[in-house]
Amino acid sequence: MTDTPARLLSLLSLLQTPREWPGSELAQRLRVSARTIRRDIERLRELGYPVEATLGSEGGYRLVAGAAMPPLLLDDEEAVAIAVGLRAGAGHAIEGVEEASVRALAKLEQVLPSRLRRRVSTLQSATIALTRGDGASVDPRTLTTMASAVAGPERLRFAYRARDGARSRRLVEPYRLVSTGSRWYLVAYDMEREDWRTFRVDRVDEAFATGARFAPRELPMDAEEFVRRGLGAHGARTYAVEVVFEAGAAELPEWLRAAALPGGTGAGGTGAGGTGAAVVRFESRDAPEWLAARLALTGLDFTVREPAALRTAAGALAARLASAVTPG
Repeated sequence: MTDTPARLLSLLSLLQTPREWPGSELAQRLRVSARTIRRDIERLRELGYPVEATLGSEGGYRLVAGAAMPPLLLDDEEAVAIAVGLRAGAGHAIEGVEEASVRALAKLEQVLPSRLRRRVSTLQSATIALTRGDGASVDPRTLTTMASAVAGPERLRFAYRARDGARSRRLVEPYRLVSTGSRWYLVAYDMEREDWRTFRVDRVDEAFATGARFAPRELPMDAEEFVRRGLGAHGARTYAVEVVFEAGAAELPEWLRAAALPGGTGAGGTGAGGTGAAVVRFESRDAPEWLAARLALTGLDFTVREPAALRTAAGALAARLASAVTPG
């Protein structure tokens, strides 16, 4: 193989499989000399790929974890599998990774050949994702279109359905996508209304980037705070939550640890900073059913004190789970 760039890509593809490759085998596979393999390994190292060499008569090479994430080479099956997983993650993600799912999916779908895009869409249409909260779901293609427009930056057009059902066409300068854990929102400058707006992504249809670039405007506040204030202004129902965990505050997941009361105790507890029962208080807009599931996923025993709707939802969830494991 005399084409150096093509040979380096082939070598990198081999090294990205989880095994050690003897230099002689790499040379045979690529139809070059052992000396050429050594030079190509050095080129990969200069490009940031951490290739480790082992000593011995044969010698061997393998790709190891480094300080940074280098580009990966994927075959067709791997690319399709990752795209399908990211699409599911983007629409119904574990909290904390949904935004990363959208960014990664936007990058991947940008370079996917059309034949693979069709396979991804076919697999996606054959799956059903568990919806969260009020059941609002988002088309991953809409998310990736918006994410790409934000990164561009490019002006975006889409059809929008308002809270009262009224439909309109919008032309916006997209600023940021924000996930609240149960919904996605787009923060954007509305060109016709000449003001900043928040759009629920599950109410968006026919989104497409216009190709028109723009210089991003300065949002008067943090995007997350802008969404938060918008939700409050539109009367989103907020309720106070109080839960007692049979665990110390240090054992709580991060999203609950910050809500643990300093010195708070449950029955027989030793305080929020100790190893007894920790009391957490916070406000939520999530549907009680979704919040009950999130609390259950902590893997810790807990008791809901407030509100009554969350106690009911937690009881119903416990009953369903109990019936699922009861022998028939």
